Amino acid sequence: MQNTQEQVVNGSSRELLTFTLGREEYGIDILKVQEIRGYDAVTTIANAPEFIKGVINLRGIIVPIVDMRIKFNMNSVTYGETTVVIILNVANRVVGMVVDGVSDVVTLKGDQIKPAPEFGAGLDTRYLQGLGTVDERMIILVDIEKLMSSNDMELIEAAEQAM
Repeated sequence: MQNTQEQVVNGSSRELLTFTLGREEYGIDILKVQEIRGYDAVTTIANAPEFIKGVINLRGIIVPIVDMRIKFNMNSVTYGETTVVIILNVANRVVGMVVDGVSDVVTLKGDQIKPAPEFGAGLDTRYLQGLGTVDERMIILVDIEKLMSSNDMELIEAAEQAM
């Protein structure tokens, strides 16, 4: 069985939703996206990790909201008119992620995707599937399923159960 990165590089075309965090552009599998919403206030959860902003009630479903800037250890987090929440359906649960803005939907062919570079132990690249190029744009491909089901994200379940 091939690892995810090899499947991305050797596979056929992929449709991705692209979004921005700071000056970088990221892409996730469009099939994991349930909807895109404007950023609204969230209900905070006591003792939750900093990257979990809180929860929202989405048509009767309690949805944890993850701030991706904090999750990716980026600089200060500011919320503006373009800040959105991407509602995902991953690992059999609904999760929201706050991003600076949504760019568009792109289709990448196998030859437009390169493997993620190895940075050694200093940088965590286990959630990266590769780097995509469209014209002059470089898109960082994120394995959103792996990221949202990682060990630290199990804390989301604890936060949900505290509700």
